[in-house]
Amino acid sequence: MSRIGLKTIEVPEGVTVTKDGEFITVKGPKGELTRHFDPKIKFEQNDGKINFSRTSEADKALHGTERANLASMVEGVVNGYKKSLKLIGVGYRAVAQGNKLTLNVGYSHPVVLEAPEGVTVKATSATDVEVEGISKQDVGQFAAEIRDVRPPEPYKGKGIRYVDEYVRRKEGKTGK
Repeated sequence: MSRIGLKTIEVPEGVTVTKDGEFITVKGPKGELTRHFDPKIKFEQNDGKINFSRTSEADKALHGTERANLASMVEGVVNGYKKSLKLIGVGYRAVAQGNKLTLNVGYSHPVVLEAPEGVTVKATSATDVEVEGISKQDVGQFAAEIRDVRPPEPYKGKGIRYVDEYVRRKEGKTGK
């Protein structure tokens, strides 16, 4: 039995959740998100609480996933999401201008990334980058794309990493 799928979602004041066919729209103080939901999972809303139920026992995983997705949407329109990254390496720096992020991370050319719609990127210092938005998926995806430009390596620890990420260091070669 899906334990996550059975949990009730509390809808905060100022947030509206509407269903239109197979799409659910969540509107809140920070914005609006719309997502397709599988028709096998039943959506019931009453008195500021949302419950999900499934039509068959074969849809256990989908039951929990759809509930978690809607909970993330509600959280996003109320508080938003933020990922912080750190550039570690000599001469590594980031500059944000509008929705473009320019990274100088040891390549012969600067790498320019454009943030998707609804995601803002800020360079709080030369080596710190913050990605913010209301969609958990979009924020996480763009942060992963930034990290993929120069992933942290285990020998010197250089690269782009999440602030809370731990990189296990390895010992280098030893001579005889």
